[in-house]
Amino acid sequence: MHKPLKNIAILIALLLQLVTVNAQNNAAITVDLSKEIAPMKPVWAWFGYDEPNYTYMKDGKKLLTEIAELSKVPVFVRTHSLMVTGDGVAALKWGSTNMYTEDAAGKPVYNWKIVDSIFDTYVSRGMKPLAQIGFMPEALSSHPQPYRHYWKPGDPYTDIITGWAYPPKDYNKWRDLVYEWVKHCVARYGKKEVESWYWEVWNEPNGHYWKGTQEDFFKLYDYAADGLKKALPTAKIGGLNIAGTRGKEAQDWTNNFIKHCISGTNYATGKKGSPLEAILFHAKGWPKLKDGTVFMDMAPQLNDIQTGFKITASYPETKNLPIIIGESDPEGCAACGMATNPENAYRNGTLYSSYTAASFARKYQLEDETKVNFLGAVSWSFEFEDQPWFYGFRDLATNGVDKPVLNVFRMFGMMGGKRVAVVSDRMYPLETVLKSSVRGEKSDIGALASKDTKSAAVMVWNYHDEDRQGAAETVNVMLENIPIKEVTLNIYLIDQDNSNSYEVWKKMGSPQKPTQQQIDTMEKAGKLKCISTKKIKIAGGKTTVPLQLKRQAVALVKLDW
Repeated sequence: MHKPLKNIAILIALLLQLVTVNAQNNAAITVDLSKEIAPMKPVWAWFGYDEPNYTYMKDGKKLLTEIAELSKVPVFVRTHSLMVTGDGVAALKWGSTNMYTEDAAGKPVYNWKIVDSIFDTYVSRGMKPLAQIGFMPEALSSHPQPYRHYWKPGDPYTDIITGWAYPPKDYNKWRDLVYEWVKHCVARYGKKEVESWYWEVWNEPNGHYWKGTQEDFFKLYDYAADGLKKALPTAKIGGLNIAGTRGKEAQDWTNNFIKHCISGTNYATGKKGSPLEAILFHAKGWPKLKDGTVFMDMAPQLNDIQTGFKITASYPETKNLPIIIGESDPEGCAACGMATNPENAYRNGTLYSSYTAASFARKYQLEDETKVNFLGAVSWSFEFEDQPWFYGFRDLATNGVDKPVLNVFRMFGMMGGKRVAVVSDRMYPLETVLKSSVRGEKSDIGALASKDTKSAAVMVWNYHDEDRQGAAETVNVMLENIPIKEVTLNIYLIDQDNSNSYEVWKKMGSPQKPTQQQIDTMEKAGKLKCISTKKIKIAGGKTTVPLQLKRQAVALVKLDW
């Protein structure tokens, strides 16, 4: 063979070898639309936050409107401090409604103005409260002073615990307060509307939030439930929103609470048991900083969930009750920004959005494993009014501009019907993530898929715990058993260059006083971007959609017919 021809042959062989290697390295995902697993329940359509007075402020209303619009079903909202005494001025980890005070003779004075403005904001948007009965009004607290706190990021977390965290000095007045509040809600919103809500008592009684004993809490719950049921017998109440569910102390609290509700003596009525229509607990991850790099840790959060699911399933009386993960997040303090807590630097960009996609998929897997009635997982993430731009709070938007994580929920909002079978050769097994999160050499490339009567959707992510960007990888998504000959294919993408206001802000020079034109540009960049729309023919019920996914990217492949 002539030397030039020989060189060409060698080059062709090398190219073929390179193509083969690249094809072998491509991630492969297969979605079978004929294999239904379970309903695609909108467990993601639940949100919460510490500061109730942000609800009716300018950016709060804007964000709630966007959240309501992205969901086909009513979104539930949970917030703290709905019964706290004060002037209704918002502050970090503080809120108040002043619903209960007493006159000089100790007679109750009820004022629903501020709490109505909160619930009005939800109901007018088709949203529903996960109404928290808490915390203790100053006039009812058994240890009222000090009461108002002035916590700021960097201060000890325990500084927020003041007179609102104590048991009531009069449990009958506590019951009457709940009765009057619920009766007022029925009169204002209607019996049918309030019947559709969920109510719950307090927050994390095994942590800093409760300065009484376990028995004190059960008494608090019984009296609150009795007041609720007297006002509206068909109202739904649950508990106990425990912290650190996987820990022994939290498990003891949860088991004792369930046993009390099943067969304990009711403190308020003297009868057996207490109303329990939902089980609530919390689940949190634990990011850490290592040599200046953030490493997420999904394992603690998923172990909290698995523990709560298993405890609920272990009692015949609770195994079919709705389960609400009252807070379900990558870590614990929404108002602790990255300036004071550098391990929280994940919150502005695509690490948060890809973590959210990958973790929710595992929540569905845990539901399938334990066969429980999983109703919702509250993302404790909202917005912080008039705070620095991209400060690193755990929020969905900053100063009215959406962050990448909100676009994952926009993707979830386009999924419905039934969850269907997915196989990915790069998705970490659930057992591995429960044990050690996503720490291997390769990233977690997985998918969650659904099929409705006239559509199918596949959410695909490229996630790793380490906060490090990476080159795009080819992901071939094959859909099988498509029941139609032609479909419209839309591909939506969240990555460094798409659906990402944070990267646009950084390219502007990270302004803390952006111009209106810059704000408009960021708002546009913060919306979910469709990168491709086309009609395609389906042969043999199959089609393959190739994606280019950078590390931390999330894509939604949507078929409509």
